[in-house]
Amino acid sequence: MTKYEELEAKVTNLLQHFAIDDYSKNTVAPRVAKVSLEMNHLYQDLGFASRVEMGRYMQRHFPKLSRMKPKETLWKKYLYDLLLETAPACSECDDQETCFSCKI
Repeated sequence: MTKYEELEAKVTNLLQHFAIDDYSKNTVAPRVAKVSLEMNHLYQDLGFASRVEMGRYMQRHFPKLSRMKPKETLWKKYLYDLLLETAPACSECDDQETCFSCKI
């Protein structure tokens, strides 16, 4: 298993733990996990126009996790922080200075 596959599996498992229903668990969680490996902000790679849309999506599918997320933390960073990992995009990101509390 590659490092990316490992990270994808970890994010999938995390999200599945907090999923509200089978659709969220079996469809949304794996999709978000796969997309979290991409190089843009998570909301962009998922096709949302804004972080607000992303927040609503995550709230709908993972309400408990959404309530636990600090408001100032971006979703991708939050997910990987919970896993004590760094998202693949973070080391290459040119937005580290403005990413909320980004410490890689």
